[in-house]
Order: sequence, then C-alpha cells, then structure tokens
Amino acid sequence: MARGKGNSENKSEVSKSFKFFHATSVNGGAMMVAAVMASWMSVYMTDTLKIPAAMASLVMLISTLWDAINDPIMGVLADRTHTKIGRYRPYFLVAPILLTFFATMVWVDWGFATATQRAIYVLIMYIGYGMTVTMYTMPQMAILPAAVKGDKERNTIITMGAASCAIAFTIGNTFASNITGFFNSIGFKNGYVPFMLICGALSFVSFWGLFKASKGQERYLSEPDKGNPLNGLKTVLKYKEVYPNIIAWIAASVGYGLMFSSSVYYITYYIGRPDLIPVYMGVISIGALLSMVVAMPIFLKVFKSGARALRASQIITMVGYILLFFFGKQNFVFLCVITFISSVTGAMQNALVNVLVNDTIDFIQLKEGKSANGLISSIKGFAQKCGNTITNSGILAVLAISGYVAGAIGKQPTTALFAINFIKFGLPCITGLVLIVCVSFNPISKYKSQIEAMKAEMAEENAKKEILEEENSNDRYEEKAVLS
Repeated sequence: MARGKGNSENKSEVSKSFKFFHATSVNGGAMMVAAVMASWMSVYMTDTLKIPAAMASLVMLISTLWDAINDPIMGVLADRTHTKIGRYRPYFLVAPILLTFFATMVWVDWGFATATQRAIYVLIMYIGYGMTVTMYTMPQMAILPAAVKGDKERNTIITMGAASCAIAFTIGNTFASNITGFFNSIGFKNGYVPFMLICGALSFVSFWGLFKASKGQERYLSEPDKGNPLNGLKTVLKYKEVYPNIIAWIAASVGYGLMFSSSVYYITYYIGRPDLIPVYMGVISIGALLSMVVAMPIFLKVFKSGARALRASQIITMVGYILLFFFGKQNFVFLCVITFISSVTGAMQNALVNVLVNDTIDFIQLKEGKSANGLISSIKGFAQKCGNTITNSGILAVLAISGYVAGAIGKQPTTALFAINFIKFGLPCITGLVLIVCVSFNPISKYKSQIEAMKAEMAEENAKKEILEEENSNDRYEEKAVLS
C-alpha cells in the first residue's frame, strides 16, 4: 500500500510534455477560436450579415442545443472506442483538421441574397464547428483521470489548462478586432478567415503533441458497459449525488460566457462608446488571465479545496456586479476597475468546476466499479453546452423581445438598454448564487475518504503491474542472452 501511495502522491504519473499539450490542446488555438466565436459571432450575424436578431437567436438556439444533445453520444462513443493506439487518443489526430475547416468556413460570406440564406449557411457551419468541439473535448477531459489518479497532479494540470485558456482567450477576445483589422488592411476581404487559419495551425501542434505524449498513458481504465448505450447514462444519472455538479456546470458556463458575449453590446449601446470596446475587452481579458494564472492558485491554496475557492470567488464577483448594475454607467474608470476585480475573481469559475468532473468520475467508479470517463465528461459537456445555449441564443432572444435595433447607437429604447445591463451584470449574479448553493451542499464530498482509499488501491495495483512487466521484460532479456 505504501508503494501505491508514494507513486500517486510523490512521483509524477505523466511527463511534462503530456501536461503541456493537455493544457494547450483544448485551451490553445482551439480556445482562441472559441473566444472569437463567443465575443463576436452574434455581433457579426446581426451587424455585418444583417441577420435579424430573432433569426440569429434561432440559429444559436438550434446549433448549441444540438451541440449539447450530441455530447452524451460522443461520450459513449469515446468510452467504447478500441484501437491499437488507444481509447481516447485517436480523436486527437482528426481534431485540428475539422476544427480548422469549420472555424474558417463559418466566417466566409458567399454573398447570399437573403438573410434567411445567410442564416442557414451560418447554422450549418456553426453546427459543424460545435460537433468538432464535442469530438475533441470529451476525449481530452476523459484522458486526464485515465492517466492521473493523484488529486494534486490533476489539479496542477487543470491549473495549467486554465492559464493556457486565459492567455488564448485574452488574445482571441481582446485583440480580435486588431488582428482582423490588420488582415483587412493588407487586402483580405474578411480578416476573420486568416485569423482562424492561424488558430487552426496552432491547434495542429497542440493536439498532435498530446497524441504523441499520451501514448501508453490510458492506465486507470476498466471495461465500459457493452449493452445499450443508454444504460451507461442511466447508471450515472440514477445517483442524485451528481445533479448538483450538473447544475453547477450549467451555471458556470452561463456566468463565464456572459462576461464576454454581452460586453460588445454593453459598451456599444449601453455606454454608447463602441470605440472603447478594445479597452474594455482588454480589461476583462487581462482580469481573466490573472484569474487563471495568479488568483486561482492562490484561492486554492488559501481555501484548501476547489469548492471553497469557487464559493469565495463568486461572492466577491457578485458584489462587484451589483455595484456595476447600478453605477457602471456613471464613470468609465470606475466601470473598468470594478470589472477588472470581478473578472479576476469570476473567470476562474469555468476552471474550478472541472474539479467536479474528476470527482464525479471517481464517485461513479467507486459505486459501479467501472470507468465512465468519457460519458461523465460528455455529461459535463452537455451541461456546458446547455449553458452556451442559454448564453448565445438567450442574449439575442432577450434583445429581440426588448426592442433592440441593430446599429442604433444612442437610439436604443429604454427596454433594450435595461435588458443589456441586466444581461451583463444582473444575470451573472443569479448564476453565481446557484454555484454557491451547489458547491456548498455537494453530497459527493461525503465519500471523499472512500474515494481516496479506492485510488490508493488502484495506484498500488498499477505499481505491481509495472513491476511484473519489468520483471517479465528482464526475464525475456536474460533468456535471449543465454540463447545467444
């Protein structure tokens, strides 16, 4: 038992290259694409392609809802994949190819005559993009607990991913207008196209790097259910202990998404200064960067667990948002300062809830004795996509209902201005409160000692297996030496 414990707690279970490429795969070039999509796609549809807000909302609703539905399908498929190169690794080979194609094509304007034709084209490409994200996100999340059982090393890798996410999101969110503007100035009709190609090239490096670094790392896996794919889903969802985590994943997705997707509308129409968009987006992005790189490790160290760190960060963020809801318009410097503080404490929510994925995987393995890494990762993905659906289509739907007029700076109706302010600062307070309740009364925490005992036993069994394989290898070497 001592050997297993030492192996899991003191010795690194994976290489530095695995940690780096795991952190920069989903959270590298792919995250840069996601940042541009989150902050600029809705505005691109309504203000550039001139798709009515209600129609654009329907595009987002259909695409993100389907994106959520296919997550469990992908999770089951990933768990049941059996190839010579691994269970989850094959998906890392095709991920950057499809990502680059759909992320680029969604921004291509073919000059369709009607808004309906433009909307249908965006819908098709955006669905393709969403399915690609699902295809690589599920295996990427699933392979971490399959390779690493120690909580400390898991959290280190998650923190590295959060830092990479913050850097990529900062570039994609803050400098998208500058980068696309540069490409436009040198002759490109649409600067988003070359920008997406660059992001795609970065994703090739990180995903193929993860493929190579993860060779032989899928150690902590058992055989998944062989029967009806729905049985695995029923097995997980029959435990009431997992539902607070699912709700938390949805709330975190909405809260994090609103930080960025509502900002362009807020500065353009509520503040009435579209020229200040890069400044304000920079404030949010730098705050998010510091949240992942600096604040999150400090919060984890001070509060000792992801749940307590998440609760504290949300309380601080909610205080800032309440102040900005009432007084944000009065002074731009005040708006930027409080937004920065709220971003530093609030952005980490999207990373901290990933700890709940590993906790849920361990809990199901404790209860069922089976690996459901891909399936549980897909449930998390489903919840996150539901949050994205609420964020992307919800913003546009609320704007349409409130009487929003595209391009009408300084001429928006009072109802639209109130809606924009509420979306920006009021709704994240609600999602923050939901998060606090979910993590404060999480029933899986009651099983912590049992889960730790299970992981120690698995680590010991893996250590014995490695020793046996080494002894067999030595015996074969000695046998060949004697024969020679």
